[in-house]
Amino acid sequence: MGAATMRLMKNLLRMRFRVTTVSTVSSAVALPLLLPVLILLLSGCTPTHDWREIHGDSAPYTVLLPAKPTSQTRQINLSDMPMTMTMTSTEVDHVTYAVGSVAVADPATAKKTMLAMKVALVAHIDGAVVKERAVDNSDDSQIDLEATGSPKGESRLVAARFVAHDKFAYQAIVTGPTKFVSRDNVDTFMTSFKVK
Repeated sequence: MGAATMRLMKNLLRMRFRVTTVSTVSSAVALPLLLPVLILLLSGCTPTHDWREIHGDSAPYTVLLPAKPTSQTRQINLSDMPMTMTMTSTEVDHVTYAVGSVAVADPATAKKTMLAMKVALVAHIDGAVVKERAVDNSDDSQIDLEATGSPKGESRLVAARFVAHDKFAYQAIVTGPTKFVSRDNVDTFMTSFKVK
């Protein structure tokens, strides 16, 4: 081997040693600095809202719910009208997400039932309507509202959509203590609610 080749090999070995030393030192310094960042990032990967599409069992609708729901069917009385309501709901972080549906005899009764649902829901939280928007067309009627109330001394928010479609009346609601209700989650839930 010539002298030039020996010098080149020595230089390469020195460079490798320097790179190894610098990267080892950098890793030793960087790991404690990056560890809290990694923990924070990984904790963000465990969502409390595991959105899933749900199809109504007794009524034709779909909606996204943030956890596995339960369904109940029971007799209710809305404006002196006895009827059977099926409620599919779940609760995440103190907030309830629910869809209630009632089958009725005809579209006119569906609209009256929808209005009675609205009155009953606001009364249930001893509340007042803060925002309300109604849409009425030939196929269906819809009311979106937001109400606040303080049952049991705690400020509650209700975001609701009431729909009368064909021979069904629906209420899609998000309700909970005001401080726990996320606007993004309300939007996700409400925009996903579709009647068929």
